[in-house]
Amino acid sequence: MTISLTTPAMLFPAVSLLLLAYTNRFVTLASLIRNFDPEHSTEGTQQQIANLRKRIYLIRRMQEAGVISFCLCVVSMMALYWNYEWVGGYIFAASLACLLYSLFLSVREINISCDALDVHLQNFKVDFKSSSKKR
Repeated sequence: MTISLTTPAMLFPAVSLLLLAYTNRFVTLASLIRNFDPEHSTEGTQQQIANLRKRIYLIRRMQEAGVISFCLCVVSMMALYWNYEWVGGYIFAASLACLLYSLFLSVREINISCDALDVHLQNFKVDFKSSSKKR
């Protein structure tokens, strides 16, 4: 397989936008965590905090994998520029693997986010199963 110098460069906008989205998630969660009052903690609050902690750590790993992917793209481009095509191809493949890992973590974080919303919705005392059957 032959790849050109522009192939890894095409990932730059995608990875940059992913990192921006991950940063926005992190900032939102950090704001939520800072608004919790440890003096008025309930069982539901403890569950929310546990979910938020998991999500923060996942977002950190997502960001790390995204940054590694970005760096590997740059190294791949350098290898291709210096005419080390097979090395550049393997490094680019590693970059794609890191990007895939980052996206996998993103899906896990979204699932945990949904679990956190379920914990919050339990406070409303509404039977959601019977209301979903009416649709």
